[in-house]
Amino acid sequence: MRITKKVAHQILEVLDELREEMKNNEQKDYPYAEWERKRKEVKTKLRMLPKYVEKATSMIKTEKTTGRPKNLNLTQRTMLFLFARLMNKSNRDVEDILGLLEPIFGISVSYKTIERLYSDEEVKLVLHNLFILLLKDENLSGDISGDGTGYCLTVTKHYRTNPKKRSKDYKYAFRLIDIDTGLYIGVGYSAISEMKAFSQAMNMMKELNIPVNSMRLDKYFSSRKVLKLFDKTVTVYIIPKKNISRIGLSWYRIIRNIIDSPYLFLKEYFKRNLSETGFSSDKKRFGGVIRQHREDRQETALFSIALLHNLFFVRVVFR
Repeated sequence: MRITKKVAHQILEVLDELREEMKNNEQKDYPYAEWERKRKEVKTKLRMLPKYVEKATSMIKTEKTTGRPKNLNLTQRTMLFLFARLMNKSNRDVEDILGLLEPIFGISVSYKTIERLYSDEEVKLVLHNLFILLLKDENLSGDISGDGTGYCLTVTKHYRTNPKKRSKDYKYAFRLIDIDTGLYIGVGYSAISEMKAFSQAMNMMKELNIPVNSMRLDKYFSSRKVLKLFDKTVTVYIIPKKNISRIGLSWYRIIRNIIDSPYLFLKEYFKRNLSETGFSSDKKRFGGVIRQHREDRQETALFSIALLHNLFFVRVVFR
């Protein structure tokens, strides 16, 4: 069968009808038993976090520099940073909380010290190593979904409800998530566009040598330029835009998969909803506002959210 522009448009009409039918499918019962089991795994990860941080720190070789020595060593600074991010409070609030805990832990720091951690190059390296260590202990499937979102830079603006999303008000984030585990395997950021954040996330995934068997993306990335990033061994689940004019080899393979089994294609494509679920849980737990003003510190804050996601996110599969 020759796939022409007319055939492609007819296929898209069929997909639209099928999508409406799938939305009306009966919702399955939530597997609470599996959720409880996954929560125990999260608690184990949290108990092991100090050891993970120590291991990530040991992978870094630092040289002594001139100037005033830091009051906290690298492991302590990293743990303090993660604690501050987890609290989702202002630096002054975290300073007050630590003041209450000083008799127990013997730690007292100022809000300025906490803010400087966001630009501490050694802390950034530990966070990067920690991200890799957490992924190494997981059985990644290679079936991936990708999507982007935005984080507000001011409490007076909300990314989801504001129709005019200008770059000075928001920071774009793109995250690639493993379907089976629900872990982020590539993250990117940009003050310019979601596409630039996508490119950074793809580069990170390649640098970590994470295999890709399948990829799910929304219509924003429906272009031949994006499809060329994946070879023929990768099954791409993406729906063409309705104004598609040229088919080409990349679109031919995708449309052929749709023709062979439109229901199974949409079923795989809708697994992309896991990305939305991840964003929602991240913003509820860690907030949707980035309080840092410097761009490098904003990126550190966003990366830490992806890292904490891999510690806390619970992936429950409906059978």
